[in-house]
Amino acid sequence: MISVSTHVLDTGAGRPAAGVRVELVGVAEATTDGDGRARLAEGLEPGEYTVVFHPPSPFFRRVELTVALEEGHYHVPLLVSPYGCASYRGS
Repeated sequence: MISVSTHVLDTGAGRPAAGVRVELVGVAEATTDGDGRARLAEGLEPGEYTVVFHPPSPFFRRVELTVALEEGHYHVPLLVSPYGCASYRGS
């Protein structure tokens, strides 16, 4: 079974980013909770999926990542500020 979750951190403000719309294209859409977290999907098939973030940034309006998923749980965080953004494979 494959599952996907995310966590959006506003590094410019130094806190989680609540209320951020996140899409797993063609599969699910969620909004981050008060801790900046969202569960996107469970029971996915192996393959490539695109995660789209709509972060609280005056510059980055849309951040899109395409990820290759096999078995297990995948946590795809986004760190965003007015001047930069980064992601990594979380646990």
